[in-house]
Amino acid sequence: MKRLMLAALLGVVCPLGFAGPEAANNGQVATFKNVSGNIDIARNDARLDAVSGMPLFVSDRIVSGTGASAGIVFNDGTQLTVGPSTDIEVRDYTFEPRQSRYDFFVYLARGAAIYTSGMMGRLAPEAIKVATPTATIGIRGTRFIIEAD
Repeated sequence: MKRLMLAALLGVVCPLGFAGPEAANNGQVATFKNVSGNIDIARNDARLDAVSGMPLFVSDRIVSGTGASAGIVFNDGTQLTVGPSTDIEVRDYTFEPRQSRYDFFVYLARGAAIYTSGMMGRLAPEAIKVATPTATIGIRGTRFIIEAD
C-alpha cells in the first residue's frame, strides 16, 4: 500500500517546474502544477477548489480528499507533493536571495507529503522546517517523505 501511494505521489512530482519571478510581486509563494482529485484550499475565511496554475500564499491550508494528490512548486523551485487525505498549511515562506532572507515552514497535521528541495535547500538549508503534531524537523537533505497520523 505504501509503495502504491509513493508511486502515485512520484507521478505527480515529475512534471513540475518553477513558479516564476512574477510570483514574488503579489505575495504568491507557490503554484499548483498538478491537481488530481478533490483538493481544497482554506484561505482566510474562504474554501477554494484547487486547480492547476492556482497560486498559494502564506497561511493557505491545503486539504486533500481520499485518493487525491497535488504537486506544488514554490518560488525557489522547492517541490511539495501532497498525498491523499492530507492536511498541510504553509505557515511561512520567504525567498529573497539578494537580501539573504530565507524561511520555509509548513505544518503537516495529517497525511503524507514528499519534499524535494529547491534553491533554498542549497543556499540556506537551516531555514527549512516541517512540523507535525508530534515533531518539528529541520531539513538538511534534498528529498524526503513525511507522514503524520
